[in-house]
Amino acid sequence: MITPSPDTELQPLDGPSRPLHEWLTTFHLLSVVIDPYTNESAWVLQTARRILAQFAGSSVRTNYVVTAGADDARTFLGPLVNEALVFCDPDRTFVKQLGLTRLPAFTFLRIDGNVTAKAEGWNPLEWRAVTDEVARTVSWSKPLIPAPGDPGAFAGTPALV
Repeated sequence: MITPSPDTELQPLDGPSRPLHEWLTTFHLLSVVIDPYTNESAWVLQTARRILAQFAGSSVRTNYVVTAGADDARTFLGPLVNEALVFCDPDRTFVKQLGLTRLPAFTFLRIDGNVTAKAEGWNPLEWRAVTDEVARTVSWSKPLIPAPGDPGAFAGTPALV
């Protein structure tokens, strides 16, 4: 099990950075981790949007972790910045803490600070396993994965450059 440091600073798109443990005081974190400089991360945006929307009313804080600064994150996500929390991780500090090697990625970080499910690249069955864990943990319905219009499976790109 992966347990990121509770002192890892997370920088939201708007507002001051706060340590991870403060983001986990009330809600779990369900994160889609993307690299705005790759096609592969762009390919999953609509799928990620649909999946995060499914859990928006549950006890998880749905979010995107973008491996860029605020301006590039806004440009890449466009109107999606208004639909979920966005964290900027230009130095990939949080990516390293999550133990990720491929992006895009999908992670479920429970309120206790443990990553209990993650998927790297886009593999519909692995992303479904993450949503299964989230749904079980928070007693919520899960989205259909894969769904019509979702991309074909792909390995993703290196998370640490």
